[in-house]
Amino acid sequence: MNEPIGELLPPPRIMMTPGPSNMHARVYRALATPLVGHMDPWFIGMMSDVQTLLRRVFQTDNRMTYPISASGSGAIEATVINPLEPGDEAIVCSNGWFSERMAVIGERTGAKIHRVEAPYGKTVDPEDVRRAGRGRKIKFVGLAHGETSSGVLQDIDDYRKVADELGAILAVDAVATLGGVPLHVDRQRIDICFSGSQKTLSAPPGMAPITLNSRVEEIVRSRKSPAQSWYFDFVPIMSYWGKERTYHHTPPVSLIFALREALRLALEEGLEARWERHRQNQHALVAGIEAMGLEMFVKNPSDRLPTVTAVTVPAGVDDWKVRGQLLDEFNLEIAGGFGPVKGKIWRVGLMGYSSQKTNVLLFLAALEKVLGDQGFRVPAGAGVAAAVHSYSEAGAVVAHQ
Repeated sequence: MNEPIGELLPPPRIMMTPGPSNMHARVYRALATPLVGHMDPWFIGMMSDVQTLLRRVFQTDNRMTYPISASGSGAIEATVINPLEPGDEAIVCSNGWFSERMAVIGERTGAKIHRVEAPYGKTVDPEDVRRAGRGRKIKFVGLAHGETSSGVLQDIDDYRKVADELGAILAVDAVATLGGVPLHVDRQRIDICFSGSQKTLSAPPGMAPITLNSRVEEIVRSRKSPAQSWYFDFVPIMSYWGKERTYHHTPPVSLIFALREALRLALEEGLEARWERHRQNQHALVAGIEAMGLEMFVKNPSDRLPTVTAVTVPAGVDDWKVRGQLLDEFNLEIAGGFGPVKGKIWRVGLMGYSSQKTNVLLFLAALEKVLGDQGFRVPAGAGVAAAVHSYSEAGAVVAHQ
């Protein structure tokens, strides 16, 4: 009952999950710097640095670009509840757990939500979105750029065209893509775009970068009634992250320090180089997986999310045992599926600092051993050999950070 609780010593895992990802040593150092008050003049000045860095990563000039003090799910809520009011109509492209969350939150606003659905592992057909909006006054079209629950990537431009035809704003969940997949908020004319700090940016969990354009600012300022959430209401937060810097809440100061350094690292590497690194590492991973006789859950290669690869669990293999053995023997963590794909897929993250050639090769070698222990035999060394060949064909993988 009175035994002392020992020092906190987490195991140093190799994080190959859909988030969080491993962090660079510089991000840890930033996290450990001295705390200052959130109204300290120095901190208020530093907030502008964070906004400038975020604008560069989002590739936008939007005035309202800042990190929400919440997880990615908080950003989904902020994105949905601010523009939507009772009686509005919206379309949500639902093809997985997190895009469906956008629809569920939308229903709580009193707006009429029209789901345009696709099965896990598939993209939503833009033509279906177009049909769903015909004859309706659609205010909002929402989708996940990268659906983390199934490893699907969707082409934003296709939905922008439809949103234009409907006169709607376009809201994009970039939680699994910002910093790892090509994304140009201004060029692609995304009205609201949000992400998560712990994914491809490789910062600690707890922050959700978001950017919204002047069109959205005008919509939220002209609401008939305040947004249903005080905390996530854009109007008062515009003053805190705007020129006024008027107190709103106590932000996670140390997490903002760490996010600032993670953004600096991303820009030092260069966005194009970073995108290419993620593409090459996933290409090698897929080559290795297929050489082992395993199947990709997302069948169309162009629909595969570079940061999260979904692998179908083969018949006769226990999903949980494989993941447990990878963790116990190799200190390597991957994720399983949930919802309708629970026990049916593995989700292998190659995000930010975790997207490394060494991690790809280690995972393939470890998976071969673990599968063999369960009686699922693969050609010896086939996965690693195929990945090495993929890297060789592509040239040296882009040096990271």
